[in-house]
Amino acid sequence: MDKLEGLQAPVFSLRNENGDIVSLEQFKGEKYVVLYFYPKDATPGCTTEACDFRDAVNEFEELNAVILGVSPDHEASHQKFIEKHGLPFSLLVDEDHAVAEQYGVWKLKKNFGKEYMGIERSTFLIDPTGTVVREWRKVRVKGHVEDALATLQQLTK
Repeated sequence: MDKLEGLQAPVFSLRNENGDIVSLEQFKGEKYVVLYFYPKDATPGCTTEACDFRDAVNEFEELNAVILGVSPDHEASHQKFIEKHGLPFSLLVDEDHAVAEQYGVWKLKKNFGKEYMGIERSTFLIDPTGTVVREWRKVRVKGHVEDALATLQQLTK
């Protein structure tokens, strides 16, 4: 799946850092969802991105949006990451990368001459009807959260 913009977002139910099930359906009709996929807890780029979302969480909430992070890490890893950086949103466990595959972000990656499968940093803005209204793929962390927030501000004017 290459482009999801304008389509219904693939539905999912995943465990969060506390083992509670979080599903896209629970926000339908109520909130925007900022669904961001990232490769790994506690790595430099992922920490910066998570902290940028943390620092902007009030602005997102004022625009009726919830932020959800998704990676293949397990619950304990997510808990540690959240505690260390004071993240005020849930991180979802996608260990079998099924949801990442549904969103087309589980990709062949190359790093230092090695090839492996992993998450391509991506964010999806899903409106209250469950439609993907904007997607960012191959995200560069710097300035990304500001861009996502500006897009949401435009949509909610």
